[in-house]
Amino acid sequence: MFAFVYTFLAGNVLLALANAPLVFCLALVADPATAWPFFLILSVTIAPSLAGIFDSFRALNDDAGTVKPVAAFLKGYKRCFKRTALLGVLAVAVLLFLGLDLVAVQTMPGAAVLVPLIVMVAAVSVSLTVTTIVGVVNLPDTGLKSILKAALYLVVQRWYLSLGMFLLLGIIVSAAVLQPILGVALAPAPLLFVIWSNASYAFHAALRSQ
Repeated sequence: MFAFVYTFLAGNVLLALANAPLVFCLALVADPATAWPFFLILSVTIAPSLAGIFDSFRALNDDAGTVKPVAAFLKGYKRCFKRTALLGVLAVAVLLFLGLDLVAVQTMPGAAVLVPLIVMVAAVSVSLTVTTIVGVVNLPDTGLKSILKAALYLVVQRWYLSLGMFLLLGIIVSAAVLQPILGVALAPAPLLFVIWSNASYAFHAALRSQ
């Protein structure tokens, strides 16, 4: 139990440090929704930090007795930085494009159809990105293209896990927006552990079925 608590507390601190510009600006701006493109661009740092905390979860799962969450976070961050940074940039670009489309179509006649479609594509994009990051961390010897294909398959096949992931990420984002300091200090790690566990299970189940 101590290993879990220690990993979660250390993970939250390291996430805050790795995304310091985003956390700092969230704490300063009263209504981040009014400047959502700016905050979306700042969130490009999130993807590599997720690799770091997912790697600390992997170390915790492998041997909780000797877990060193700070070392595991830094190792995962460094090892997966190139691939996850690319994923982060692509995800932010897609979400920015979808967000601008969402603003534009709200005044169009077909908004009732287009708005849910855009929201669904955004949700799939987020779930795909996070699932791929889990694959990058757990399958370090597998190419990014192969992990992306597997992640897309898992996101669609296990849609209920993807929906749960999106809801948990929504809770994390809401906590960070409403209470930037307290929300980042308490909320992310336990919920991200659930996300990592579900995605890891999905990858392992898919590998066993081959």
